[in-house]
Amino acid sequence: MTDLFRLDGKVAVVTGGGRGIGVMMARGLLQAGAAKVYLAARKQAELDASVAELSALGEVEGISADLGTAAGIQALADAVAAKEDAVHALFNNAGANWGEPFETFPESGFDRVFDVNVKGVFLLTRALVPLLTAAATDDDPARVINTGSVDGFHVPERGRNNFSYAASKAAVHTLTQHLAGELAPKILVNAIAPGLFPSRMTKVLLSAGEEAVGAALPLGRVGQPDDMAGIAVFLASRASSYVTGTVIPVDGGVSTIR
Repeated sequence: MTDLFRLDGKVAVVTGGGRGIGVMMARGLLQAGAAKVYLAARKQAELDASVAELSALGEVEGISADLGTAAGIQALADAVAAKEDAVHALFNNAGANWGEPFETFPESGFDRVFDVNVKGVFLLTRALVPLLTAAATDDDPARVINTGSVDGFHVPERGRNNFSYAASKAAVHTLTQHLAGELAPKILVNAIAPGLFPSRMTKVLLSAGEEAVGAALPLGRVGQPDDMAGIAVFLASRASSYVTGTVIPVDGGVSTIR
């Protein structure tokens, strides 16, 4: 049974790997035995900090790239291809958000968010398909795991003002299913829909304190690093080799009450 969840010898790429959920995912992959994890993010300082934090667990390397541009996506794909002949798992976790009242919400608030959250997922997946295909076997296909959101299931509460973010995450969920059909059987494509996890993006939502906010959720707490590590390892491991096209809420039950 343990072998089902091991990642020994596998190479993974985690975007949005400079902080938050990306670091939680990468930590889980390394703890499960991944041979190497590449972290991608725009900010070099955040990447350096994450690499320093995780390097005690295994081999990890940071690559600075702006995944909201086609040039940045190609640069990341080229950098990985220069070092690896195969990639077993791609975590499309990079994300952008924009909050502003309806009356003043700018066009740029849609452009930037959709460029990173939706178009970036598609373009990076396509760019890495050759490396993913090279890693695939009949009993253990390669993996693409996209980060959606519980906001992609339901209209966010009034006052959230994240119009482009919620719409982009609903698009990620549908794109996940579309890509799953396109890339089967060599590559499995699934999505994780996180709820409230401590991160810079959720800082405002958790301003009343993690315990106070978490107490209102069905499971009585906000998400913790092991919660994200567990689902990441499952979706990257042989344990999920018959799972594709799914969007899995990891939200403490929020999606059951909204």
